[in-house]
Amino acid sequence: PRIFKRIRPAFRYERSLDVITQGRDLGMVTKSNLILGMGETREEISEALRDLHAAGCDLITITQYLRPSERHLPVDRWVKPQEFVDLQNEAQEIGFLGVMSGPLVRSSYRAGRLWATAMRKKGWEIPAALAHIESSGSTRQEASTILAAHS
Repeated sequence: PRIFKRIRPAFRYERSLDVITQGRDLGMVTKSNLILGMGETREEISEALRDLHAAGCDLITITQYLRPSERHLPVDRWVKPQEFVDLQNEAQEIGFLGVMSGPLVRSSYRAGRLWATAMRKKGWEIPAALAHIESSGSTRQEASTILAAHS
């Protein structure tokens, strides 16, 4: 919440959480994204994960902020792959049904796969026409894959 207003001046943190709660209350699979490297602390990341899960968020992607142009905020820090792995583990321990975490993971990246994971964990049926999106295995963008390749 500390840097939310600076990053997203037209939005309110509590309202963003309320939207997730409304989606959950309507029986939807809900998803959010954390973009790291914008001045947040490790404790603030953990707090945001807990807040999102408490609001009813099922799926979370965690990624590195990449400055799109000089007009945008500068990168405050480059998050190391191990921190992404640690955050993925933390999010899973909190209870998120699906987590993708890595420097090049984007908010919509493999969203279908995450959705299918949440559907299965909720015990909900995946329509036959969408069964193909449920693939397994890690991807190159995930931090765990990056670390495994360099160890």
